[in-house]
Amino acid sequence: MAGFYHFTKRNQTTFITINYLAIILYNFLIRAYAFAIRLSSFRNAKAKLWIKGRVNWRKNLETKMRPLRSAPVIWVHCASYGEFEQGRPLIEAIQKQRPLYKILLSFFSPSGYEEFKNWQGADVIVYLPLDTKKNALDFIKIVNPNTVIFIKYEFWVNFLYALKNKSIPTFLVSAVFKSHHPFFKWYGSIFRKSLLSFQRLFIQDAHSGLLLKNIGINNFEVCGDTRFDRVMKIKNEFTPLAFFENFCGKHSVLVAGSTWPGDEELLVAAFQQISDPNLRLIIAPHHVDQKNIPNLCDLLDKNNLSYSLYTQQIKDPSKQILIIDTIGLLSNIYYYANVTYIGGGFNSGIHNCLEPAVYLKPVIFFGDDFDQYNEAVDLIKIKAAKNVMDATELEVAILHYLNNWEDRKGLEKNLSAYFEKNSGTTEKVLRSINLA
Repeated sequence: MAGFYHFTKRNQTTFITINYLAIILYNFLIRAYAFAIRLSSFRNAKAKLWIKGRVNWRKNLETKMRPLRSAPVIWVHCASYGEFEQGRPLIEAIQKQRPLYKILLSFFSPSGYEEFKNWQGADVIVYLPLDTKKNALDFIKIVNPNTVIFIKYEFWVNFLYALKNKSIPTFLVSAVFKSHHPFFKWYGSIFRKSLLSFQRLFIQDAHSGLLLKNIGINNFEVCGDTRFDRVMKIKNEFTPLAFFENFCGKHSVLVAGSTWPGDEELLVAAFQQISDPNLRLIIAPHHVDQKNIPNLCDLLDKNNLSYSLYTQQIKDPSKQILIIDTIGLLSNIYYYANVTYIGGGFNSGIHNCLEPAVYLKPVIFFGDDFDQYNEAVDLIKIKAAKNVMDATELEVAILHYLNNWEDRKGLEKNLSAYFEKNSGTTEKVLRSINLA
């Protein structure tokens, strides 16, 4: 068989049987996953949105696609918020260079769709339906895309097989592969096969390429990460925020972004240990809903720390802590930091380290599993980031970056070179895709 390994005829038959059984199991697990979400939707708001967003999706998609029938369509799929930030530079470049194309943007997660459902950069924005064979065929038939682009992750087997069978050019952009991924495990045959559905895999690093070569996948190109282009654009378009200039003044400023409860407990403990009246702390929680903001306020109250909420717009110089209880500001707030902390290490993984680093700011994050994130590994290598395991280590890291100005000069020089080296991925990808 073409693809992953060389087989004898007997082994080919065995492989086909195993692959067939694997697909049956995959489809069973997909439906079990949907059933589990439906059950959890009775008590989980995010799961409820996931279900609600897919009701009557065929009819809704047909209605949205009707005005686009005479134009070529590019379908871009992002799992959630973070993947959208990677895909956004590419979408914007396509709009600028190929204005005749229409963009359909799909999300799997409510945290991506709900945030960007009204984004003006795409012509149609939808939830991706559950990955069944019928859903995949119906979705592709309605959209009728000329080109399909998946961002970083998301390997929905039925969708990819259907795209391959219909010979629709499909690309994966800013992908990273790690040895623990299912492609490289004994049970990963259908996922390995799905990689052949892509005309080209645009990967972030050489290590991903080595892993792919080891399983017989050679349709890749090392291009880097489009997020560098995204954060560079944000930096270049920065406009001053008067309220934050007033709050920060001439104080030392620690900006903690995308924090979760575990991060916030760590920050409060370190802040109290530092006990510096000149230090200002800005906390931007990952979730700003009616549960998380009150919980954060309770934490600060219990530790006798005074604070204000951004939406209150209180200009009180005695308040050392500011809680960002709205969204859309964080990427600009990092500009005002002397040192930054990135949340997520207590949960599924650290969030975007590039947003503060592009302003030449040092980065701190919790946990020792940062090796899953290329940018975090890179930032530590160039001494622009530190990982910590407790409040004392966080205190030491904060004070190090605040007090060692000579180190800061070298850090800023290293970060400038780092972003210069890694920018431009979007144009590389677009040239290689070569849209007509």
